Amino acid sequence: MIMNKKKDINPSDHWNKVYANKDTELLGWYEDDVSPTLRLVRKSGAGPNSRILNIGAGSTMLVDSLLALGYTNLIATDISEVALMSLQERIGDKSNMVDWIVDDLTRPSQLNKLEPVDLWIDRAVLHFFTERNDQDTYFALMKQMVHKFGYVILAQFSAESADMCSGLPVHRYSLDTLNLKMGSDFKLITSFDHLYSMPSGDLRPYIYTLYQRIS
Repeated sequence: MIMNKKKDINPSDHWNKVYANKDTELLGWYEDDVSPTLRLVRKSGAGPNSRILNIGAGSTMLVDSLLALGYTNLIATDISEVALMSLQERIGDKSNMVDWIVDDLTRPSQLNKLEPVDLWIDRAVLHFFTERNDQDTYFALMKQMVHKFGYVILAQFSAESADMCSGLPVHRYSLDTLNLKMGSDFKLITSFDHLYSMPSGDLRPYIYTLYQRIS
């Protein structure tokens, strides 16, 4: 579900090991209730045929939920091939209704060749990019891929949250810093704070946002 580029860590290896060595239900970002994200999907007005890109899909339950709600034009991407294979196996016969892409958001080789999308969904990916260059690459890719009047959902560790996750440092966000990163091309539609309870019982404050591209 997440990607990070550090000099001493191969991101693909790191996340493949994370997903291979731990049950999905025990992962620190696992949630069986994806209603906070679905709330923003509904707010965006995305229809069954809307082109939806789930960034850092990992083994999320969001893809299952979107399929169950009748969405038919889904793309799931992650840097971890192991994670996407696990998600495909869980979904079973419906996996052929999703386009699966293994790629690195900081060094995209496939995502940057796709047609624009109607909705970009990122829960807990962006905050793993602590280097300015990686953040800039992420936002440049997003702005390339989301067409005019399309939407972006960002759900990241808030300023009050932990500064580490899965053994890696994170970059925490406030609404002001997200607005600054999104720039004048996007308009904030709504935002809310969410207190996520990890499988361990620890709590992590998140900020959820929905933006629309206006230019």
